[in-house]
Amino acid sequence: MRIIAGTYKGHRIQAVPSNATRPTTDKVKEALFQMIGPFFEGGQFLDLFAGSGGLGLEALSRGMHRGIFVDQQSKAIQTIHANIKSLHLKDRTEVYRTDAFRALKAAGKRQLEFDYIFLDPPYTKIAYKKILEHIESNGLCHRDTLIVCEHDAKEHLADTYSRFRRIRSEVYSNSIAVSIYKIGDDDSE
Repeated sequence: MRIIAGTYKGHRIQAVPSNATRPTTDKVKEALFQMIGPFFEGGQFLDLFAGSGGLGLEALSRGMHRGIFVDQQSKAIQTIHANIKSLHLKDRTEVYRTDAFRALKAAGKRQLEFDYIFLDPPYTKIAYKKILEHIESNGLCHRDTLIVCEHDAKEHLADTYSRFRRIRSEVYSNSIAVSIYKIGDDDSE
């Protein structure tokens, strides 16, 4: 695994040493960032179900200012810390080992708003509807926040969840899909 573009382009990052996580392939990562960026002028993200932290580290390399990484597995948290240390990004990151819903509630209590939220939960284990409802109820988005959902291509995600509407969806290699949501209403794009 490596950083594809930006300040840390070409730097290798560690994968989580277990088969409990599924790293985003370089091909999917590049396509995803072409859809949402590809580069940023600051901003803050939340990488929920972060695994090795690959998506968030790519976002930092491409210009995001700060990021929060959350995963429930201790091996994933150790890997994220190692990757952050190797890239000297400790002052721009926070890492938490906790359940996703607790993390969303804690971020809400801190009144955090994110520009990007990366969601890559274990396929079919957690309902996107429930995650997006928690993101909304905790006030973690502003009008331009993009929520990036990586999921199994066979899993059908709805066009809308609560106030969020899907603005784009792509399928890669017949097995992985990326759907992007943002707050929408009748007057939006």
